[in-house]
Amino acid sequence: MSAVVQSISSAAPEAARELTDGFNLIIDALKLNGLDTIYGVPGIPITDFGRMAQAAGIRVLSFRHEQNAGYAASIAGFLTKKPGICLTVSAPGFLNGLTALAHATTNCFPMILISGSSEREIVDLQQGDYEEMDQLAVAKPLCKAAFRVLHAQDIGIGLARAIRAAVSGRPGGVYLDLPAKLFGQVMDAEEGRKSLVKVIDAAPAQLPAPESIQRALAVLKGAKRPLIILGKGAAYAQADDEIRQLVEKSGIPFLPMSMAKGLLPDLHPQCAGAARSTVLKDSDVVMLIGARLNWLLSHGKGKSWGDQPKKFIQIDIEPKEMDSNVEIVAPVVGDIGSCVSALLAGMGGTWQAPPAEWTQAVAKKRDENVAKMAPRLMNNNVPMDYHGALGVLRTIIAERPDAILINEGANTLDLARGVIDMHQPRKRLDVGTWGVMGIGMGYAIAAAVETGKPVLAVEGDSAFGFSGMEVETICRYNLPVCVVIFNNNGIYRGTDVNTAGDDPATTVFVRDARYDRMMEAFGGVGVNAISPDELKRAVNAAMDSGKPTLINAVIDPTAGSESGRIGNLNPQSALKKK
Repeated sequence: MSAVVQSISSAAPEAARELTDGFNLIIDALKLNGLDTIYGVPGIPITDFGRMAQAAGIRVLSFRHEQNAGYAASIAGFLTKKPGICLTVSAPGFLNGLTALAHATTNCFPMILISGSSEREIVDLQQGDYEEMDQLAVAKPLCKAAFRVLHAQDIGIGLARAIRAAVSGRPGGVYLDLPAKLFGQVMDAEEGRKSLVKVIDAAPAQLPAPESIQRALAVLKGAKRPLIILGKGAAYAQADDEIRQLVEKSGIPFLPMSMAKGLLPDLHPQCAGAARSTVLKDSDVVMLIGARLNWLLSHGKGKSWGDQPKKFIQIDIEPKEMDSNVEIVAPVVGDIGSCVSALLAGMGGTWQAPPAEWTQAVAKKRDENVAKMAPRLMNNNVPMDYHGALGVLRTIIAERPDAILINEGANTLDLARGVIDMHQPRKRLDVGTWGVMGIGMGYAIAAAVETGKPVLAVEGDSAFGFSGMEVETICRYNLPVCVVIFNNNGIYRGTDVNTAGDDPATTVFVRDARYDRMMEAFGGVGVNAISPDELKRAVNAAMDSGKPTLINAVIDPTAGSESGRIGNLNPQSALKKK
C-alpha cells in the first residue's frame, strides 16, 4: 500500500505512524480484487486519482468522451467476466457514462461506473456546488445496484459490494459514488489494510433443480423438429466445451444470436444460421441457452414463428425471465455452465438424434441460401455495394479467426451479421440488446487491451460518428485496431433529398467525405478504398502491421435500405401511406 508518513502529534514525534488516504485505499482495493484496468476521462475531482492509479501499476486509459470509456468498460466485463471499470468526473461526466452503464445492465455485462461527486451536505440542501447533482438517485433506476461511500474505512466494503453485485446472478452495471472529500480522508494505514475486502466466490455456481433437468430432457425427447438457440449469455458463460458437447451429442440444429456466433463455428454442419426463417417457423421444440425472447426474436410469437405450435425450454440464471413473453414449459434456472453440464449428464451415454427428415430439410435450406448468396459476395463493383465489401471481410476473418470483429451500423450491421462467418467464441462484438449506435471505438479499444488480439471494427458511417474522435485514443495507445467505415454518404443511404428548402436531407452527410484522413491526422494509417480488391489489400496490410488504421470504404450511395432489416420498427406517416 502506498501511504504517507505523518505525526499524530507535533509534540510527540515518537508516536509517528503510517497513514493512508482515500486515494490509496481505492487503488489498493481495486488491485486486491484483480481490477487492473480503468477506462475513463480525467477531471475534477478524480484527476489525481487517475495519476496515482497509473503510478501504482493500474493501466488507466484516458478517452475523449465518457460514453465511449463506458462502452469500453462494459465490453471488458463481457470478455473477462470481471467488472469493467469506468471512471468519470461528476455530474456531466457521470451523465455521459450513464448511457453505457444502462447499456451494460440491459445486456448483462458486469461493469462498475465510478464517479466523483459533490458533497452530500451541499447537494441535499441544493446550495449550488460545482457540478452539483444527486448522482446516486439518478443512477439507481438505470443499473443493477448503486452505492455511495462516505468514509475511508468503508471503501473496501463499498467496492466489494459493487463487485459482487456486478457479477453475481445475472450480471449488470453498478454505480459507485465517491464524493470529493472521500479521496483526501486520512486514516491509520494498518487499519486501512484491515478494512479492505478481497471478494471470494463473487459469482457462485447456481445449480439447477434436478427435476427441471429431467423435465427439459423429456420435452426434448418428444420433439420432432427441435432447435437450440444460443444467446450472448451462453458466450459470456465461457462454458464453450460443454455447450459444444450438448449440441453435438443432441444432433439438434442450432441458431446463434449475433454475439453467440463462433461458440460453435458458423460452418458447423448443425448451424442453421443461414436457414433462420425456416427453423424459427417450422420447429416444434425450442431450447434457449442464454438467449431472451425479446424483440430480437420477435418475442417468441408472430409471423416469424409460423403456425406450428411451439414448446419452449429456457436456460437462464434469472427466474423472472421465464414466461416473459410466452409460456416456458421447461424452465431451467441456474448458471449456464452448471445447467448444460447437468443436461449432458442426464442424457447418458446415448441420445436419439432428431428425425433425419428435419435435419436434412434444415441443411438443404441452409445450403440453398448460402449458394444463392455466394455470387453477390464475389462481385468487384466500383463503387462497392455492401455484399461485395462484406464478401472480402468474410474471407479475411476466415483466414484470421483469432481476430475480434466489432460491428455496428444499420445495413452495415444487419448484413454483416449474416454474411461474416465466425469461427471462435467471443470474437464478434456488436450493439447488443438495445441496438445502440456508438459502441464501436470503445469496444475496439477494450477488445485490443483486454485480449491483445488484432481488432477489425466494421462501421457504418453514421455509427462511426458517435465515437469517431476515439481514433486519437487508438493512435495514442498504438493499438492494433483496423477501422473500416462503410461510407455511403448518409444514414441508410446518401441519396435522400430535402424538397422543402436548401438544407441537406436529414439523413445525408457531406458527400465523399474522407474519414481516412482523420486517422492520418493522429499519426495512424489512412486508406481510401474504392473497390473490393483495394479493400482486401488495405485490411490485410493493416492486420499484418498491427498499426492503427482507418479505411474509408466507398460504398454506392444508393445502396442500403431504410433502417436496415428492422424497417418495420420505423413508423410511417399515415398520410404518407395514403
